[in-house]
Amino acid sequence: MTNDRKSGGGSRARGMGLAALRGLALALVSLPGAVLCFTLSLVSLALIPIGVGLVTTPYVLNGVRAFANWRRVLAAEWGGVRIPSAYRPLPSPWVANPWTRTFGMLRDPATWRDLRWLPVDMTAGFLTALLPAVLLFYPLEGFAIAAGLWRVFTDSAGGTYWYGFVPVTGQASALGAGALAAVLLVFAHFYTPRLLLTHFRLTRAVLGSHQGELAERVRVLTETRRDAVDTSAAELRRIERDLHDGAQARLVAMGMDLGTIEMLLDKDPEQARQLLAQARKSSADALAELRDLVRGIHPPVLAERGLGDAVRALALRLPVTTEVNAELPGRAEEPVESAAYFAVSEVLTNAVKHADADRIWIDLHHRDDMLRVTVTDNGRGGAVIGAGSGLSGVERRLGTFDGVLAVSSPAGGPTMVTMEIPCALS
Repeated sequence: MTNDRKSGGGSRARGMGLAALRGLALALVSLPGAVLCFTLSLVSLALIPIGVGLVTTPYVLNGVRAFANWRRVLAAEWGGVRIPSAYRPLPSPWVANPWTRTFGMLRDPATWRDLRWLPVDMTAGFLTALLPAVLLFYPLEGFAIAAGLWRVFTDSAGGTYWYGFVPVTGQASALGAGALAAVLLVFAHFYTPRLLLTHFRLTRAVLGSHQGELAERVRVLTETRRDAVDTSAAELRRIERDLHDGAQARLVAMGMDLGTIEMLLDKDPEQARQLLAQARKSSADALAELRDLVRGIHPPVLAERGLGDAVRALALRLPVTTEVNAELPGRAEEPVESAAYFAVSEVLTNAVKHADADRIWIDLHHRDDMLRVTVTDNGRGGAVIGAGSGLSGVERRLGTFDGVLAVSSPAGGPTMVTMEIPCALS
């Protein structure tokens, strides 16, 4: 029991320190990020009447969405707080003019939720993220004062140094500051993780959808169902085209060769043998094409050994060095595994073809009923969802299973693509 108590105390202390460090990092990064996004959004919206904002607003709002989605990922990973995103799909910039894209984004209620969240995040959000770190680290100053450093502090303060509400003028008052620090440390021990959770709940309260949430959910499900139907129809057309142009044509040609061979067996045995060899080669080619087609529908290694080994096999076929870290204690349902596999395949194809990467890292793990896949490459960056990159197709594929896609790809790299699909493992 003593060991269990020590283990529980150590776990609580680690959780307290981790929450404080995460809160401090979040405060230092989120404040300038929120201020920058909010300022750029206001300037870009103000420039719409003169036409400049029509060009800049889609890029700025996409940056705001990326920032908000990053906070959604942190809320889920660090606080277990799920904040679903429900952005309306936008037409590709290749087929839509700036006016259509700008006002398409401005008509999306999720865009205005993001913009309302930014000033809250830079004020109350910053304070609730910083408070866990203050509650843990501020007592260290009190203990330093009690240990004798009050002399240095009082000299620099001109005779009196305030620690909290305790005026430090001598050793007795310095011990009072140490007592206050001990009380604060006790509060930190119990409330630091809860304060960080409060920050994420505040984020969900402002960033999440409330009014009309059911209608928004129905709309998103309708769109993802339509995307799934379109994707299935396109896949069937691809299979039919591949069969017609590949294996079917070879089988027809082989049948014609066999008919010719029957006529030549008695008249020209040598020519018949040559046609037999050609028919044998055609049958082997047709079999190889059928195998490739089946592999494109559902890879055998995925069906037999699961997602982790299937991704490892996929990585072995890449021309660049690829490391795979898969921690999956079980298997997801077949449709989920298939969606995740082909999503990873598309992301890897983009990295090899467009990113000029020479190293790729793939991480797969399952936690809190969420399958999370991260693909990172050291390429040149600049990847975005849409713009013909193929990532929009990945987003639609994941959306069928209520999955989300987040892309971090600054110019110059690295690029990190994160995919999450809610599912349970068997």
